[in-house]
Amino acid sequence: MNAAIGYAAIAGVAVVSALIGFYGLRVSRTTSDFYVASRTVKPWWNASAIGGEYLSAASFLGVAGLILLTGSGGLWFPIGYTAGYLMLLLFVAAPLRRSGAYTIPDFTEARLDSRGARRVTSVLVIVVGWFYIVPQLQGAALTVRITTGLPAWAGSVAVAIIVAAVVAAGGMRSITFVQAFQFWLKLTALAVPVVALLIIVGDGSPTPALTPAEAFPAEAGPASLDVYRTVSLMVALLLGTLGLPHVLVRFYTNPDGPAARRTTLIVLGLLTVFYLFPTAFGFLGRAFAPDLASAGEADALIIVLPDRLVPGLPGQLLSALVIAGAFAAFLSTSSGLVVSLAGVISQDLLGGSVRGFRIAAVLSTLVPLAVALGTSSSGLAGSVGLVFAFTASTLCPVLLLGIWWRGLTARGAISGMLTGAVLSGSAILIGPLLETSAPAIAAVLLQPALWTVPIAFAVTVIGSRLDRSRAPRTADAFLAKLHEPEGR
Repeated sequence: MNAAIGYAAIAGVAVVSALIGFYGLRVSRTTSDFYVASRTVKPWWNASAIGGEYLSAASFLGVAGLILLTGSGGLWFPIGYTAGYLMLLLFVAAPLRRSGAYTIPDFTEARLDSRGARRVTSVLVIVVGWFYIVPQLQGAALTVRITTGLPAWAGSVAVAIIVAAVVAAGGMRSITFVQAFQFWLKLTALAVPVVALLIIVGDGSPTPALTPAEAFPAEAGPASLDVYRTVSLMVALLLGTLGLPHVLVRFYTNPDGPAARRTTLIVLGLLTVFYLFPTAFGFLGRAFAPDLASAGEADALIIVLPDRLVPGLPGQLLSALVIAGAFAAFLSTSSGLVVSLAGVISQDLLGGSVRGFRIAAVLSTLVPLAVALGTSSSGLAGSVGLVFAFTASTLCPVLLLGIWWRGLTARGAISGMLTGAVLSGSAILIGPLLETSAPAIAAVLLQPALWTVPIAFAVTVIGSRLDRSRAPRTADAFLAKLHEPEGR
């Protein structure tokens, strides 16, 4: 691959994103602009921005890589990522917007009238955000290494610097413009190459590396799926989406509850269209680039395939477009996460000012950058899936019960969040250590959501029932605020 193509694509995305971000700075003047864009973002803009930040390295590179490795088993990731938004639409979007909170900890404190619950929620939001940023930085490292020949760390550092600068400069209002642009760039960067590759393959050139029977064997089909792992993965993806801080903060930017619902409906449509293209890349890769799987470079499939199948300048231009889209994925998701983390850190530790937000934005990039530089990617979609499992076991129960159950108390919520964090965190850490010595146990630990989520819900409910005398007196009024129709 021509290194100049890689340099030009990455530099182009970085410069355009920075220019759009600094344009947003001109209209970001108040504290509300920095935290929630003054709650004035229209549904189509917000949906595009959500698509920009939600479609991360796991979606852009990891889904195709998983399909290359596992066949139909990889399809559960785009299904789960999209269906999670249906859960948001049904249970969370409008009530959360009506809460009037800036952040998830704001919501928890207002609902439970508890500073302790807020502190625990804040810590969990920061942990989730940091470990969701890490795969984005690892994806940037992979892309820069393959496309330019530079050391892998250069990609991680470049994304961290750009994201910190743009977020600190303009906050939520600025990032909204950037992420909306980046979504449509990502969609174009996948759709155009897929269409071109399908046309070329349909003409009978080039020759597949494997026959159809070899590329799509029965053992890669639906019958081969492990029931426990598949169901546990879907629980993680469906419920984990409800607790993602960078997604939830977006609903605070809508003008009202109906706008939040319309935003979610549009997002469902955008995600459905988007995931058609990495899926097509994955199946093309099984026929034309199976060597990437054996070489441990499955996540590089989307970057490598256009240049391999399309000769000359057209192939290089398609590669440049894909590289630009990949870099946009890393920037947009990282930006959304840093915005949500900066809001929490600034509110809880730095006084909630614009200056505090800017300091927090820089701090929010340092820890994940250090982790990314000290680790290597081991499957982008898989690593993000573990973050979903952790989120589903910690933040999801308190959000769902806080919105829909009057009996939730602060002690019950704290007990459930801590239980879910300890169980899912321990499973995620211990599972890889047992893959060789105890593979059956490791399989249960590596996809823990099927048992950690029910336990977390049960502990939250039982803890609240035992603590009924301490139920917040403001619960009825707060729940009425969440569920009353707009305009009453």
